Amino acid sequence: MEKNFDRFKKILLENDYRLTSQRREILKVFLKHKEKHFNAEQLSDILKNRDSNIGLATIYRNLELFHRLGVLKQLDFNDAFKYYELNLIEKHHHHLICINCNDIIEFNDEALIDFEKKIENEYDFEIRDHIIKFYGVCKKCAQESE
Repeated sequence: MEKNFDRFKKILLENDYRLTSQRREILKVFLKHKEKHFNAEQLSDILKNRDSNIGLATIYRNLELFHRLGVLKQLDFNDAFKYYELNLIEKHHHHLICINCNDIIEFNDEALIDFEKKIENEYDFEIRDHIIKFYGVCKKCAQESE
């Protein structure tokens, strides 16, 4: 966690932003839950449970700032909220989104990597990025509906 924290702190400082206590707390949540995706309201709830007194407007502003600086990725799951995840560039992944509970599951599949290479070769096209989202019902929700 410390290495990534220092990296993100450096990005802020290089862009003439201070590492305020609010920014530090927001980054700590993302670094503690690397595999999670948060919207501003979810982040606010977590920060309130940690006795942090950060307003929702401050959270929104800092999420947008972190996104602009490349610290966070902004994700669109076709609902009312923008979601964010750490931009660690450790692994490219895709998302499974439960339409009942809105749980988001990350996955990666070698078959998709092979498929991307096939498309590049077949169409003589250099793919720079892609986003794959599958919508369905997670195991927990499926069991609850039985």
